[in-house]
Amino acid sequence: MTDPSSHFPRVLIVIPCLNEVAHIESVLDQLTGSVERLGATVAVADGASRDGTRELVAELAHSSQWLHLVDNPGRLQSAGINKVVREHGDAFDFLIRVDAHGIYPEDYCDRLVEEAFATGADAVVVSMLTSGSGLFQSAAAIAQNSKLGNGGSAHRSATMGQWVEHGHHALMSVRSFLAVGGYDETFSHNEDAEFDFRLRQAGGRIWLTSATQMTYLPRATLPTLFAQYLKYGRGRARNVLKHRIVPRVRQMIPLLVAPSVLLAALSPIHWAAAVPMLLWMLVCLGFGTAAGIAAKRPEHFLAGVSVMVMHLAWSLGFWQQLLASTMVPTRPSHG
Repeated sequence: MTDPSSHFPRVLIVIPCLNEVAHIESVLDQLTGSVERLGATVAVADGASRDGTRELVAELAHSSQWLHLVDNPGRLQSAGINKVVREHGDAFDFLIRVDAHGIYPEDYCDRLVEEAFATGADAVVVSMLTSGSGLFQSAAAIAQNSKLGNGGSAHRSATMGQWVEHGHHALMSVRSFLAVGGYDETFSHNEDAEFDFRLRQAGGRIWLTSATQMTYLPRATLPTLFAQYLKYGRGRARNVLKHRIVPRVRQMIPLLVAPSVLLAALSPIHWAAAVPMLLWMLVCLGFGTAAGIAAKRPEHFLAGVSVMVMHLAWSLGFWQQLLASTMVPTRPSHG
């Protein structure tokens, strides 16, 4: 990559979204400073929103020189980003992916571009802190920030820059993105990890920066959190199957949750069948109790329940996809 002093970077920011009217304007406001300093272009790839997101973005784009609304008939984030880069990427050096459910520092994009030039990385990923408001969303955030909830992922806990195998997607070289074929559009979830695998196989390097980070807003209800992690589990299973990857130990442990719950159904025959499930519940609820006592706040007590929801849904999704793959062709799930 060239030095910024000899080449002003051409930056394309893509925000894939579906029904994000409550968040999209705030995200665009957060990016304005970086966009103007970098002379960047922002494309909102809308997957046929029905809550007014499309109309709001169209109205904002009408009075903006840098904001554009792009239709995403594929609906999935992977399809939306691919469409924008495929049609417009040749005019840009860097692709920055922004999540409509996120909170970003005012200089977020500036720092990413600086890190790309400083490291020569094909992709710059960021650490992700989760934050919420309200009882359940706050509990989910506490759970996702904990090692019990995130498995100790580098991009959840890193405090210094380092080369990694995967991280929360932020900046990618457009050239590298196109060279490996972009995202796999059949993936509704885990498309970032699947992409990172192919990027590394092609010799690409991924830098986890400590210069900036983003804050993610988790799902605010139990059903939506469960549905999200069910899809995460399915996506991870598809990635494992596609590339014949052996899951890491931190992923192997949650995989045992769904089988332990099923095994507990045999407890009327013998009480020992319930032991694995009860031990898992004890660990999760113990985590929430300890956190609640330390913080003296109700959402910390509830964090243990959130961890249980995440573990069970992820495990169910993984096994569901694994079993389904032996019977029918894989199809992407929307949502």
